[in-house]
Amino acid sequence: MSKTYKWGVLGAGKMSAKFSKGLRLLHNAELYSVGSRDLQRSEAFARENGFKRSFGSYEEFVSDPELDIVYIATPHTSHYENTLLCLNHGKNVICEKAFSINHREVSEMVSLARQKKLFLMEALWPPFQPFYHKAKEIMASGVTGKLMNMHAWFSFKPPYDPNDRKFNLALGGGSLLDIGIYPVIDCLTFMGVPDEIKATAAFAPTGSEESLNAIMKYGDGKLASLYSSFKTNTGIACTLYCENGNMTVARGRDMNQHVVLELNGQEKQNFVFSPDAMGYHWEAEEVMKCLDAGLTESPVVPLSFSLDLMKTLDRIRQSAGIVYPERD
Repeated sequence: MSKTYKWGVLGAGKMSAKFSKGLRLLHNAELYSVGSRDLQRSEAFARENGFKRSFGSYEEFVSDPELDIVYIATPHTSHYENTLLCLNHGKNVICEKAFSINHREVSEMVSLARQKKLFLMEALWPPFQPFYHKAKEIMASGVTGKLMNMHAWFSFKPPYDPNDRKFNLALGGGSLLDIGIYPVIDCLTFMGVPDEIKATAAFAPTGSEESLNAIMKYGDGKLASLYSSFKTNTGIACTLYCENGNMTVARGRDMNQHVVLELNGQEKQNFVFSPDAMGYHWEAEEVMKCLDAGLTESPVVPLSFSLDLMKTLDRIRQSAGIVYPERD
C-alpha cells in the first residue's frame, strides 16, 4: 500500500491549475496547500481547485511540517530562489521548466537537493506522454533505419504586452525558455547533446527574444534544426528524418497527441492518444513512485538530463545573443 502524500503548489496561476487537475486523478495524492504572496489569490485558488490550506507568504507555506511535496510554477526567474527555499525547509520538489535561468543556478539546485537527500525533478511534460513513448518504441524497433536529421518547432501568437512574463526580461521573457525548450528536449531525447550550436534571434521592444532559429550539429554528421516564436502560430511538433522514412511527433490543437509514421513504400500510420488532464498526472505519479522507492531523482527525467538541457539552452542563448542582465 503506497503512502498518501500531501501536495502543495507554489504559485497560484494557470499551470498550477492544470497540474492540480492531474493530482485529482491520483488516489495517493492529497491536495493540501497553496502558497502565494497574495493571500486572497491563494484562498481563491484553494477554493477553486480543492486544496485544504492557503498561505499568503512562501515562508509560511514551506514551514508547514505536514507538507510533503511542492510543485513550483512561478516565473522562470523565481525557480532558483523558490527551489532553494523549499529544499532548505526539507520539502521534496518538482519544479516547472525551465528549471531556472542558467546552468550555474540549476547546478546549485541539484547540489543542494543531493546534499539534503531530498527529491528534485524538473517538470518536463513530454517524457511521460504516450506519444513520446510510442515514438521512442518505433525508433528502438529499427524500422525507420538510422536517424539522419530532425526539425522541431513550437510557436504561438500571444498579444504583445511588455509587462507579461513572455516579454518581460526581468521575468525570464523570451520564446526559448518558455516554449523553445520543447524542441530542445526533442533534440536531446532523439539525438543527444550536440557538438556545435549556431543560433539567431529576433527581439521584441523590451529586449526579450521573440523568435529563434538554431542549428545543432553532431560529430557523426547529423543535423537538427529548431524554431520557436511568439510571432507565428505553428503549434508544437518535431519531424524525424530517417533512412527508411519519416516520423512526426505532435500535439494537436485539440490537445490530442499524434505520431505519424511514413515509411518508404508503405501506407501512412497515424497513432492518436488522448490522456486525461493532458497527462500531467504522470509527472506527479512519478514523484510519488520514486519517493515510495526511496529515490531522490527520477530515472525518467534524471537530474543529469536537466543539467544537459540547461547547458544546451545556455549555449543557444550565447550564440543568439540572448542575455538576462540580472543573471548573466
